[in-house]
Amino acid sequence: MAHDDQGPAEGGGAGTVTPVASQGRLLARNTALNLIGQVLPAVAAILLLPYTLHGLGVARFGILSLAWTLLGYLSLFDLGLGRATIRFVSDALGRGRREIIPSVVWTSIATQLVSGLIGSVALIVATPYLVPAVIKVPGPLVGEARAVLVLLGLALPVLIVSSAAKGVLEAHQRFDLVNIVRSVSGTLIFAIPAAGIFAGLGLAGIMVAIDASLVLVAAAYFVLDMVVAPELRRSVRVDRRMFRELVFFGGWVTVSSLIVPVLVYSDRLLLSAIKSVSVLAYYTVPYELTSRLQVIPWSFGTALFPALSARAASTPAEIPALYSRSIKFLFVVMSPLSLGALVGAHPILQLWLGTSFAERGTVVMQLLAVGMLLNALAQMPAQVLDAVGRPDLRAKIFLAYTPIYLGVVWALIASFGAVGAAAGWTLRSLLELCVFFAVAWRLRDLGLRAVVRNRTVAALGIFLMFSAAGYLVAEMARGSVPWGLAVSAALVAGYSVVIAVAILDPAERAQLWTMFHDLVARPSRDLRVEHGRGV
Repeated sequence: MAHDDQGPAEGGGAGTVTPVASQGRLLARNTALNLIGQVLPAVAAILLLPYTLHGLGVARFGILSLAWTLLGYLSLFDLGLGRATIRFVSDALGRGRREIIPSVVWTSIATQLVSGLIGSVALIVATPYLVPAVIKVPGPLVGEARAVLVLLGLALPVLIVSSAAKGVLEAHQRFDLVNIVRSVSGTLIFAIPAAGIFAGLGLAGIMVAIDASLVLVAAAYFVLDMVVAPELRRSVRVDRRMFRELVFFGGWVTVSSLIVPVLVYSDRLLLSAIKSVSVLAYYTVPYELTSRLQVIPWSFGTALFPALSARAASTPAEIPALYSRSIKFLFVVMSPLSLGALVGAHPILQLWLGTSFAERGTVVMQLLAVGMLLNALAQMPAQVLDAVGRPDLRAKIFLAYTPIYLGVVWALIASFGAVGAAAGWTLRSLLELCVFFAVAWRLRDLGLRAVVRNRTVAALGIFLMFSAAGYLVAEMARGSVPWGLAVSAALVAGYSVVIAVAILDPAERAQLWTMFHDLVARPSRDLRVEHGRGV
């Protein structure tokens, strides 16, 4: 996404909006930082999980895995206020009204603290009933499992308020600071259990250490907030009117957050119920492979949202140009990867899992590769809806089509199995793309003219031609893994060159080069803690 920004401009000013000409470079840099921030935790997981599994044993590792899972799901007690904080702080910065920031942030944090305490008490009280009646664990481990859940409940308020504290940094476009903390905290989640095993700690001791790390992470965010937004030190107040606005915005974000898991996981549940768990494998593996592509629109969207929110408040007339550039850049980055997954599906699966699996999983992976591209593009207009203060529209769209989607995917799975599940997922992505585009068009006059003028439609035509040619060549090369991979690599390289030359202008190519350069060549130089630095 390549939209605007504002932030505490150079020298920490009162909210000067970054010129449109500079926005692409800023978003490229922030996207690269978001990608970098996920590298260290991923490496830590790969290196440390085998040691942790061996040290704890399967049953205790299962309890730890449950705690990790609950850390994600319990974030719903955030009530969408982390994202609301980003939006309203960005809005204040865009209007040059930094004096509003304390009421936004402290109202959000106070509300989250109350919600987190309620969730904490609920989890602690429910733990004796959950284990082992609902959460089945071996008899000797019941006490340890209960201790883990109680300790997780104690950490819940800290976990929840961290999202608002992080939102302050994101609203100020300080993704360097955010990703320093994110990469360290993500690494600690995997490093602490391994260190605990080495030190002879049990599950309860490991969980205490994890709780301590969550406190340190929250403290780090708060300290950095005071640096980038010194107004927070001078004024601590809770505003009733701001509470209503935050809860309205966050409530609709929460509705979307509750529906999305239904949309994401229902196909797998239906596939296992209608067909069998053995058929599920031919869907799950291609899905897990292609879903890794979503890290790009997530990183892009995370950087775009505060920038869009600031621009919506200050210079809304510039949104169409920034929006169309966002779509174009995301398509240029995502489409070669989707093309590679589409054309290379059979040789990749054959090399990894054998010929038999590849024969049954190739079409699934090809459909999902297209679906991931459509889904990534659909996130752009969805970001606009949130940025202009209409998260209710996204939630209402989800509510409207979820029953239809469930019926369609049920029928497709019943008729075509794993291929039907993949087709349903891709059709849903296409529906989201069309509906979100149409709503953004009506709401902010963000129509097709912009994406036609910036040659995104031409890029789509090129993608379709390469996809068709690649599919035919891949079919002819089927059976030979080296030949299939070579053909896929050549097609992706050729497509990337054509797109770069025919679709991007020199300034846009320079911006994309900046993003890749930031990603691979200068993470340590970008991840610096310095007050109010502009870009």
